[in-house]
Amino acid sequence: MFKKILVANRGEIACRVIKTAKKLGIATVAVYSDADRDAMHVRLADEAVHIGPSPSSQSYIVIEKILEAIRKTGADAVHPGYGFLSENAAFAEALEKEGVAFIGPPVKAIEAMGDKITSKKLAAKAGVSTVPGHMGLIEDADEAVRIASSIGFPVMIKASAGGGGKGMRIAWNEREAREGFQSSKNEAKSSFGDDRIFIEKFVTEPRHIEIQVLGDKHGNTLYLGERECSIQRRNQKVIEEAPSPFLDETTRRAMGEQAAALAKAVGYHSAGTVEFIVDGDRNFYFLEMNTRLQVEHPVTELVTGLDLVEQMIRVAAGEKLAFGQGDVKLDGWAIESRLYAEDPYRNFLPSIGRLTRYRPPEEGRQDDGTVIRNDTGVFEGGEISMFYDPMIAKLCTWGPDRATAVEAMAKALDAFEVEGIGHNLPFLSAVMQQVRFREGRLTTAYIAEEFADGFHGVAPDEASAMKLAAVAAIVNRALQERASQISGTIGNHHRVVGHEWMVNLADRKFQVTSSASADGAYVRFSEEKAVSVASDWVPGRTLATFEIDNQPINVKVDLIGTGIRLRWRGIDVVARVRSPRVAELARLMPKKLPPDTSKMLLCPMPGVVTSIAVKKGDTVEAGQSLAVVEAMKMENILRAERRATVKRVAIAAGASLAVDELIMEFE
Repeated sequence: MFKKILVANRGEIACRVIKTAKKLGIATVAVYSDADRDAMHVRLADEAVHIGPSPSSQSYIVIEKILEAIRKTGADAVHPGYGFLSENAAFAEALEKEGVAFIGPPVKAIEAMGDKITSKKLAAKAGVSTVPGHMGLIEDADEAVRIASSIGFPVMIKASAGGGGKGMRIAWNEREAREGFQSSKNEAKSSFGDDRIFIEKFVTEPRHIEIQVLGDKHGNTLYLGERECSIQRRNQKVIEEAPSPFLDETTRRAMGEQAAALAKAVGYHSAGTVEFIVDGDRNFYFLEMNTRLQVEHPVTELVTGLDLVEQMIRVAAGEKLAFGQGDVKLDGWAIESRLYAEDPYRNFLPSIGRLTRYRPPEEGRQDDGTVIRNDTGVFEGGEISMFYDPMIAKLCTWGPDRATAVEAMAKALDAFEVEGIGHNLPFLSAVMQQVRFREGRLTTAYIAEEFADGFHGVAPDEASAMKLAAVAAIVNRALQERASQISGTIGNHHRVVGHEWMVNLADRKFQVTSSASADGAYVRFSEEKAVSVASDWVPGRTLATFEIDNQPINVKVDLIGTGIRLRWRGIDVVARVRSPRVAELARLMPKKLPPDTSKMLLCPMPGVVTSIAVKKGDTVEAGQSLAVVEAMKMENILRAERRATVKRVAIAAGASLAVDELIMEFE
C-alpha cells in the first residue's frame, strides 16, 4: 500500500480523497494556489505545497508544478480527483516516468476514452449505438455552421477534452452555432488547456443515465448500477440519484454489461463512468466515458456500501477487487443535490464572497433511519472565489425507497444554513416539492420546462401560508414577551402583550389570536380553525423547529427591521405582524418604487468583462451581443433586450466588476 498520496486537486473532492486516505492510514499532501492558501483541503492534509497564482491555468493544471510538489514531498502516488488534470494522458504519462503511481486508469485508456471524439469512434467500431454527429475536429466558426446545418438543428457543440458542463453549447440556429463555437473554444482552452471542438445532434427530451464501472489490473471489470443525472442546467448536473426511477432490470443489466464490455475493450482499470442518452422507449446510446471519479459518485456509494476512492487506491496499489458482479447489490435510494454559489433569482449567475454562515445539517443516520451525507470543501468564514467552480457542497440523503429519500432531502435542505452569498438552496427545495419530480418524470429539459421564465421563488399555497403565519405569530409573541421583561421601566407603563394581531404574508392577510399557557401555544385563525404551535425558537436563533399540530418543520428565521423573514421549502417571505390599529395605519403608507434601470446594462454577476462588442453611438438590435463577462470559468454573453442606441460605455474590456455595476447606458 502507498505511504503518501498527493491530491492534485482542490475543494470538496480534495477533502473527500484526503478523508479516505486518512482512514487507510496513508499520509496526504495538498497543493494550493494563492486563492486557496487558507482552504479546507490545505488544513486537512498532512502537508501542503504552494503551486502558483490563483488561475488554474497557472497552478492546478500545470503538470510541472505538480511534479515539483511530488519531488518535494516524496509522495508515491497521486489522486487527481475530477476536473483539472484528472483525464490528462500527458499527466498520467509524466507520473509514470517519475515512478509515481497514478490513482486512475492506464494512459492508453485515458487516450482512448477520455477524448470524446476518439471514444465515439471506438464505440461505433465496437457496435455501440452512438448519437449522430461530426466526429472530426472543427477548424473555425464557418465550418461549425456548415456542419451544424448538415446535421440539422439543434446541435450540441462540445469541447473534446470537456467535462462538468464546461465548453458546451446548444445551438438552435446558425447565429448560435457561430457564437457557441467561439465560446466553447474559449472555455475549453481556459478550463482544460485544449480547445478542440466537435458537434453532435442534440437529442431533445432525453434522459441522461450513466453506469459506474470499476476494474482492477487483473482483468476484473464490474458495473455498480446506474445514476440518473437528467436534471441539468446549462449542461451541468444539479440533482442526481441512484438508481434511476426509469430503468427496469432488463435495461439496467444491458447498459451495465455494455459499459463493462467497453471498459474491458480498452484495458480499463480503476473507477470510471460510461454515460448514455436514454429515450422514452428505453433505447440507450453511448454518449461518452469519463475516465475518472464522477462528482456524483456519493449516491452510488450510498446504495452499494462501497467507498469508490478506497477502491481506486487499492486498485492502483495492485490489489484485486475483493468482490464480484454477483456481490453488487443496490440497497435503497440515494439523492444528491449540488449546492452552488449562484443566484437563482438572477438566472443562476455566479456569486462570490464570504460565507458569513455555513451550517449544514448533521451528518449520519437520523432517527427515522434515513442517512445524511455532506461532501464539502468550504467552512464558515471562508471565501467563494471567482477563479473556480461555484460548487459549495454536495448534500446527499439515503432512504429505503425513493419517496423517503426525497422527503429526507427536502428536510435536510430546510436545515441547511448558508448566508453571505447567493446560492441555489431555494431552487433545490422547490424541485423537491414538485409533483413531476416526485413522480420521477425526468428529462434533461426538466429545468427549462418547469422554470421556463426562470426561478422566482416558491409562492406558498393557502396551507403553507397559514403554517408560516402561525410561525410568525409565535415568533412575534416571543419578541413581545422579551420586550415586556426589560428592566428599569416605569411601574405603571410596562408593556402588555396583546392577543389580537394582523399577519401580512405573501399578499395574504390573516387575523389571528395568539395565546400561550402551561399547555402550550396556540394560534387561532377563526372560530373553526386553530393550530397548536410548539417551538425551540428564541430571539437570535436563525434556524428552529416548529411543531404545527404536532407536525415538525424546520424554518429559517431572521428579523429584518420590523419584519420577520421566514424560509421553508423554497418559500422566502417577510411576514409583518402588527396590532389591528397599526395594520390599519400601515395600509395608508405609500409604497417605495424601485429605481429605473431600463436604459442601463448592469453587470449581472461579479466577474471580468472580457470583451465589449459595441461603442458609443452604435444602434443595437434585440438579441445582439453587447459584452462578455467571465466568472468561475464560464463565459456569459450579455445581449440587448430591445432596439436602442448606445449613449456611453462606462468601462473597458478587462475590467473587474461587482454585481450591478454599470457597463453601458442607452439613449
